Amino acid sequence: MSSLGPSKAILEVFKFGIYVGVPIFLMYAVANNTDNMQKLMGYRSYVVYPPEGPRPPSPEEIRELARKNKFR
Repeated sequence: MSSLGPSKAILEVFKFGIYVGVPIFLMYAVANNTDNMQKLMGYRSYVVYPPEGPRPPSPEEIRELARKNKFR
């Protein structure tokens, strides 16, 4: 760090502290308090499935349709 100079070195140490400290603080503030976690999870529905469509024909039905179309 000697090539950076004293003012830039202090800035880099500060940025690194923020880079490491913010995720740790957020993890502590959100994950350790179950009320906060439930509140955040309640804002969004994470899994939303589309409505179920019609079922594909069974193998027997496909064979029967193939036989009918073969004789046409």
